[in-house]
Amino acid sequence: VPDLQGPRYVSSAPSGGFAVSEECGDVKVFTGGRELLCSLSSRYRHRFGNPAGLCIDVDGSILVADEQLRTVHLFPEQGAPVCVVSAGLRRPAGLACSALGQLFVADAGDNCVKVYKYCVRSP
Repeated sequence: VPDLQGPRYVSSAPSGGFAVSEECGDVKVFTGGRELLCSLSSRYRHRFGNPAGLCIDVDGSILVADEQLRTVHLFPEQGAPVCVVSAGLRRPAGLACSALGQLFVADAGDNCVKVYKYCVRSP
């Protein structure tokens, strides 16, 4: 995938696509065929400080850690972004999410992994 502006982290999506965070302050989403689907900054009119780790959950929502703003935002396929972690992070870097709605945040500022519950899927 060419023409990225300082790619940092990448995550695969259940749909076969993937997302990439960029140093320039954006996250780009691609199809399984490596075609640009959207930019989260443009699509959601969201301003990132320094997007870092990201993951895509079973619902297709994209979660992004912002090192500069010290937050984690969830970008759903439909609807507005939601800040799911707004306090307690020093330098969030890597992210992972489980099918049970757990969010794992590697906080390089605290030298630990923090675990949050951000959603519960209905059976």
